[in-house]
Amino acid sequence: MFFSQAGARPRMWEASPSEYKKWVEVFKACDEENKGCLSRENFKVAVVMLFGYKPSKIEADAVMSSVDPNTSGILLKEFLDIVRKKKEAQLYRNEIRHIFTAFDRHYRGYLTLEDFKKAFKQVAPKLSERIILEVFSDEETIAKSKLEDKSINSYISCEINVGTISYL
Repeated sequence: MFFSQAGARPRMWEASPSEYKKWVEVFKACDEENKGCLSRENFKVAVVMLFGYKPSKIEADAVMSSVDPNTSGILLKEFLDIVRKKKEAQLYRNEIRHIFTAFDRHYRGYLTLEDFKKAFKQVAPKLSERIILEVFSDEETIAKSKLEDKSINSYISCEINVGTISYL
């Protein structure tokens, strides 16, 4: 499936010791006053250092609202958990992109029913055509609801063209 809302979830992922060490070093570098926690602005700098983008106001608000009000910022343990979850989501999106690209054999940026059938014939040759049609139909239904409800927070956005599923 192409959607987190459809039941697909990122797998648990563990950082390597060197990656974990890097995260701790970034935390310490951004903890300018050595308080043991990151302010909102310091958190944004840390995300830029680790992921290469500045978090939006909405993302920063969400993170800061989850912080214990008895502390003056994001503690190391919380920071490491946030970074791990962001890394999991990043890896999951990359995996989905890779799978989509494998299905999109003609590099069109969308999947037709025929693309879907060919892909499933290779990975699940005994799967009935009826089930493949249902899966394709379900993906269209989910994608249509995604377009109608912009508040759904999914890993993949889809756009429906007549008889196709597109990856944006």
